[in-house]
Amino acid sequence: MANSDFIKVEDLKFDAVKLREALKQVLSKKGYDNAGGISHFAGISLNQIPGDPESVKGNNVRGIYWTKPDSKGQEVSRDKPINERAYTEFIKDFENTYFKNVYEELSKKFKLGRVRILLKEPRSTLSWHRDPEPRLHIPIITNPGCRMVIEDVSKHMPADGSVWITNNLKYHNAFNGGEENRIHLVACLTDYKFN
Repeated sequence: MANSDFIKVEDLKFDAVKLREALKQVLSKKGYDNAGGISHFAGISLNQIPGDPESVKGNNVRGIYWTKPDSKGQEVSRDKPINERAYTEFIKDFENTYFKNVYEELSKKFKLGRVRILLKEPRSTLSWHRDPEPRLHIPIITNPGCRMVIEDVSKHMPADGSVWITNNLKYHNAFNGGEENRIHLVACLTDYKFN
């Protein structure tokens, strides 16, 4: 089913085996940051503000979003704004991984903000929220119980090297209903416009 909030980038695909190998290499050097103790959120940043290793720690891994936390339906903001355009330096510890090639290829086609490896643990979900910009997803590890929901549409993105753009400007969440980790490379797109 085609949906304009989930766009498969038809002219771009990466090697799924190399993505999983690069993930192993990164995990051998660094563990996931939980953005200051946020439950069911974990990420590893692949790029940073030049010369600023603090830009990839704590709340900088997550960033601002909006949610409706209760039955009143009032929208509130959480966390802090991030200057996505400032994230232009690929982290040196990961330069000898396939992720550097992926970053360079993506940078030729898109204006990128933060590029992160995001973990959704088994049987967990994100809050119902919206973000300040669209996101690019490359699933690395997934299972049939992993879905992203944007408004009323649910989509599974397979870990086959495909690249997806999702309309995170709308209310959405992601959940992992399976029994293994869901891991995506996720990039913030600073200039992408949905029709």
